[in-house]
Amino acid sequence: MNILFFGTPLFARNILEKLINNCCFNIIGLVTQMDKPFGRKKELKSPSTKEFLLSTKHNIPIFQFDNLSDTKFIYDLNPDIILVVAYGNMIPKDIIDNFNCINIHASILPKSRGASPIQDMILRNDKFFGISIMKMSCNLDDGDILGIRYIENLHLDIEESIKMLSYISYDFAVKILTNLNIITPLPQFHVDSSYCKKIKKSDGEVDFIDAFNVFLKYLAYKNWPNIFLKNGTKLFFVEINELDSTNKKGEILKINNDFIVVGCIKGSLIIRELQDIGKNRVNAKAYLLGKRLNLGDILNGD
Repeated sequence: MNILFFGTPLFARNILEKLINNCCFNIIGLVTQMDKPFGRKKELKSPSTKEFLLSTKHNIPIFQFDNLSDTKFIYDLNPDIILVVAYGNMIPKDIIDNFNCINIHASILPKSRGASPIQDMILRNDKFFGISIMKMSCNLDDGDILGIRYIENLHLDIEESIKMLSYISYDFAVKILTNLNIITPLPQFHVDSSYCKKIKKSDGEVDFIDAFNVFLKYLAYKNWPNIFLKNGTKLFFVEINELDSTNKKGEILKINNDFIVVGCIKGSLIIRELQDIGKNRVNAKAYLLGKRLNLGDILNGD
């Protein structure tokens, strides 16, 4: 089976790696987004899928586009299947109409359609996490479902969630792709749909109001944009201390050699490291010493 793979981030890379190593599938090309500036120096960084292919000896052509307008190369390749996994751009209508386009989406559709489904499942604290495999349509993530697989929400961070979901995606994708001729696609219940948008840096701002909400944001935004207070101070290795106490917002409740406990209006958090803008990341106790903050003081993000 000749597969043209569309995908960009780590979630897609993990699935691509498994497919390449499966003798039943022949990956005839990778379509991914353009290299983009990254970090303070704005050095160009390749998509995870491209980085993976370049690190291997596989002679698979790589196609990169800002906007996929010229589709002639797809007709020239003539794939049996176009497999789309977190590509990040829309697929042209003529390609969807003329090829067998299958999409792996990291949510239990019709919930969390859009650009950041894994983060959205984390932030919503869904009871179950899952992936959906569907026939592609010209609208956003609303194609007929070929199969859904799900597991219980284990409150994993974004890195662990990506790893877990890409693992179950690969196994399930193999089953779906090898049985396409006997699967009857089922329409989605569009009335139950919800959408998530592309994540912005400002989404990472938190306040010490509800400890559980701060914790969910930490899990979702651990890789980027991180979580930070209004003044830009970033918080790392954040855990729930407890959920039900009532405290002053940002009150320092405990100072330990390895962590501090900070109160929220509802609940409290364990924080192990902090980082001010332009400064190095430091142990939480050392951070308080540098700020001359003591037990009972307020960790103020203003």
